Amino acid sequence: MDIVYTIWLRSVKRYLRSKSRIVGSLGMPLFLMLVLGFGLDSVVQIPGMEEGYMDFIIPGIVAMSVLFTSVFSGIQIIWDKQFGFLKATLVAPVSRLEIMIGQTLGGATAAVIQGLILMVLALFIGLHPLGIAGFLIAVGFMALIGVTFTALGIAIASRMEDMHGFQLIMNFIVFLIFGLSGALFPIDGLPDYIRPLTLADPLTYGVEGIRYGLSGTAQIHPLTSLIVMIVCAALMIVVGAYLFRKIRF
Repeated sequence: MDIVYTIWLRSVKRYLRSKSRIVGSLGMPLFLMLVLGFGLDSVVQIPGMEEGYMDFIIPGIVAMSVLFTSVFSGIQIIWDKQFGFLKATLVAPVSRLEIMIGQTLGGATAAVIQGLILMVLALFIGLHPLGIAGFLIAVGFMALIGVTFTALGIAIASRMEDMHGFQLIMNFIVFLIFGLSGALFPIDGLPDYIRPLTLADPLTYGVEGIRYGLSGTAQIHPLTSLIVMIVCAALMIVVGAYLFRKIRF
């Protein structure tokens, strides 16, 4: 487990030392939260929720922040390839599975920290968490989102050499996942041909889990969301580990 801890610690330290990355990653979520939240709060009423639109979208925006940070942590794999660090790590007498798990946990930790920062900022603009238990539930779902999509980013990065190509592909994938997740609109109000796509999106269950933790309401049962997220996280770790083991130099 020493190698897992070492790789994890390296990823977390690189994230914490990159102040521009932390601040820059907050820009778009805060913009959406302020513009959509304050702009539509007085005119949009979500069925089944006593709170306004601001309370509805904050969990979705938090999930978006975790999603972006976790997925793009996969770019570190390509970076390490180009600078030789990954080659030196892979030829060491350690398991590639341990290296991949360390990278995944490091990226997921960075994503959760990013989400926590956004949640603290959201307290000043309209977030009303129910209590410590709900807050911990939200953090748990953030961690599952982080693990799932960090593993996805590593899986894709393991098959790529070009950093710019990775960013272009992941931008498309990330916006598709986020757009279908129900983060900005209620699932129950979707057309019949869109709803199955939303329910097939793993992020949907993460968003609803965070929403349940923060507001006590959700359109999908929290236990269902938990099971789906655990299965998706385990599946993506398996896929990511398989593709990571296939890396050749």
